[in-house]
Amino acid sequence: MPSHQASSKEVKALPITHPENFPVASILCPPHLRPPIAAIYAFARAADDIADEGHEDAAQRIEALQSFRQELMHGPSVQGLQPEIFVPLHQVIQDFKLPVQYLNNLLKAFEQDVLATAQASQPQTIHELLQYCELSANPVGRLLLHLYGVKDEAALRQSDAICSALQLINFWQDLSEDIPRGRFYVPQNLQASMDTSQLVQELCQHARALMMAGAPLVHLVPGRAGLELRGVVQGGLRILEKVEKLGPLAFQHRPTLKAWDLPVLFWRALWM
Repeated sequence: MPSHQASSKEVKALPITHPENFPVASILCPPHLRPPIAAIYAFARAADDIADEGHEDAAQRIEALQSFRQELMHGPSVQGLQPEIFVPLHQVIQDFKLPVQYLNNLLKAFEQDVLATAQASQPQTIHELLQYCELSANPVGRLLLHLYGVKDEAALRQSDAICSALQLINFWQDLSEDIPRGRFYVPQNLQASMDTSQLVQELCQHARALMMAGAPLVHLVPGRAGLELRGVVQGGLRILEKVEKLGPLAFQHRPTLKAWDLPVLFWRALWM
């Protein structure tokens, strides 16, 4: 481990510049965990930008993600990429014994995104889509549980269910934006067997079932983090309701949470 690494507290200064559906290292998070969560977020956000932003071609994006992997697996080098990300991240990996394979899985998912966009491909089945979620979403939940010291296998499975559900909900929320950008997440077998209205209902029902399967995790995560998780679950379900209400129009309009949704979310989270 390089000797010039910064304290994980320095991660607090990292900007969170992208709007998210759900809170990242919010006020409900214990103060000592905000820096490591911010470090993980900064890494994932920067890698996602490599896969999704700018004008580089697929080969250039893959090369950049591979360079990110080198920094992740071997530590920040003197001439490495974005030391403001990797120096604090490796301090967090060291301090919290963070499982690096989960971070590497995120990079694998971003690489899949690049190739899928370049080839205008889409998953054949829901099962194939969930395999992608195992790389793109589930590692985030497992990393957070690791930080909170929750290692029970049942809790890990519930976390996977919530994270996969959130990923699916994000896909169905962003249909109107992703498809014009060449990102197709709706399984082909469902498109072939249903009209558009039935298709949206099926997609929403599957995501809701996953979310409900993972929802008992809110009672296993300690303290304020458990309260925040309640908000995450209810926020996802609320977006899902809006997608379902739009039906076929979900392919034309992107639903979002509004100020008047907050009392509903609070009430539902309270009664979980």
